[in-house]
Amino acid sequence: MVFFDHALWLLVAALILDAAVGDPDWLWKRLPHPVVLFGKAIGAMDRRLNRSSFSPTRRRAGGIATLIVLVASAGFLGWALQTGFDRLPFGEALTVSVAAVFIAHNSLYRHVARVRDALTADGLSAGRKAVSMIVGRDPARLDEAGVSRAAIESGAENFSDGVVAPAFWFALLGLPGLIAYKAINTADSMIGHKNETYQDYGWAAARFDDLVNLPAARLSGLLIAIAAPLAGGSAFKSLRAIWNDAAKHRSPNAGWPEAAMAGALDLALAGPRTYAGYVVDDPYMNPAGRIDATARDIGRSLKILNGAWATMVAGALAAAAAL
Repeated sequence: MVFFDHALWLLVAALILDAAVGDPDWLWKRLPHPVVLFGKAIGAMDRRLNRSSFSPTRRRAGGIATLIVLVASAGFLGWALQTGFDRLPFGEALTVSVAAVFIAHNSLYRHVARVRDALTADGLSAGRKAVSMIVGRDPARLDEAGVSRAAIESGAENFSDGVVAPAFWFALLGLPGLIAYKAINTADSMIGHKNETYQDYGWAAARFDDLVNLPAARLSGLLIAIAAPLAGGSAFKSLRAIWNDAAKHRSPNAGWPEAAMAGALDLALAGPRTYAGYVVDDPYMNPAGRIDATARDIGRSLKILNGAWATMVAGALAAAAAL
């Protein structure tokens, strides 16, 4: 309990630091971001262990080995940093600074806000370009409503795995848990695809990412529902959409924040989507809601995400004070 109490105070500081500073461009132009380093390591193992000449069994075994090496290395790095920082008089500040690097609320807000601003100021073409930076679907197939829904869906899903999940694992396991989580999440984004190249090699990364995101996805849905009134929405409708539709999503986790946001905004989110070369025919989250989302709805979703973030900070503060 002492560790958990202490970690919650540090978490609050890290969340606030990320919100205030984010990822400063001047720093990451000079230094490689840790997630970029994870990506390079994953790419190197992919080239070595995921060759087309290998059998499906061998490729799956290679993917499992990749995940084990990645998680063990990331966890060890987190442990080494945590141990070293604990021995320094200013170590807590360093722990907070490192934790803030792996929390992405500031970055998430800015990327989604750019889509809103592009649509509002420069129209559909600019909106398509902006949304292509945060989603993988084919932007040429998107009208204004499609661009708006894509931005809102991305914001809701990434609030879970880019903000709440890192915070959860830091509170539970400190820097080792946080850095290991980000390594797993990076692996899933790179190799956890259900296509011919990665259906075997990326199997372990995709399944393990589903597991470690499970608690945060549920918490994210609840936080979004609580914040719904900030955008003129209904917490009840948000919770009802989670109850009715979250389990219909192809992802065991993404449906929770997406359904919560759909109900909060009274929009129909998810549904059929076109990516490069294939179509995903998913059911809608909150199917009775509006289809014709607008840039204004993106702005409303950002108010909810900020409210959900603030609710999480308040909850962490209250828990830390009570322990």
